[in-house]
Amino acid sequence: MINQTESIDQLKKIAEFEASDEFLSDLRRYGQIKKLNEGDILFEENTSIRAIPIILKGSLKVYQSDEDFKELLLYYLKEGDTCIMSVLNGLYNENNQLKAVANEKSEVLLLPVQKLGILTKKHPEWIDYIFRIYHQRFQELLDVVNAVAFKKMDERLLRFLKQRSAVSGKRTIKLTHEELANELGTARVVISRLLKQMESNGLVRLSRNKITLL
Repeated sequence: MINQTESIDQLKKIAEFEASDEFLSDLRRYGQIKKLNEGDILFEENTSIRAIPIILKGSLKVYQSDEDFKELLLYYLKEGDTCIMSVLNGLYNENNQLKAVANEKSEVLLLPVQKLGILTKKHPEWIDYIFRIYHQRFQELLDVVNAVAFKKMDERLLRFLKQRSAVSGKRTIKLTHEELANELGTARVVISRLLKQMESNGLVRLSRNKITLL
């Protein structure tokens, strides 16, 4: 049960819609808060969905992998977000197709899938929220497809660094070249070469396991 004043206030703050007191009360009644450390896995691929996450604090990275276990970063879940695929898979009782990993210390509200029908029938603002998130995720996935299909790797790398900086609110990003390569689905040597070029062009400053956007 959610009974911490801080968490209740956070729910009110992140709601970008007209959330009624009754709606927030139902979220508190049905949901449970889960705290995650950086690197903790919220859900894995090919697993059943029992609860829908709403991000209260921090951020999560959402991946999809291929048959060779290569992972591609699809998007970030930030404060106020939910995973729309979890909602759809939970509604239709299908296995999850994505993996979500905490990008930093995070706090997540978990809503049991059995309560989705109640929220949908009782609260129109819940439907508005789901459609808004769906539209946002769709646009982000189109951006990923566009980047993979049409943009060069240096453009994808700079886009990723700017996105990561925007999520964290910091210009300095703590990532190894190997981790960057895994995020973008390429080789470490390619990332190292491109970062050196970007540093020469005055776009970034490189230090041990750190990249600063200039």
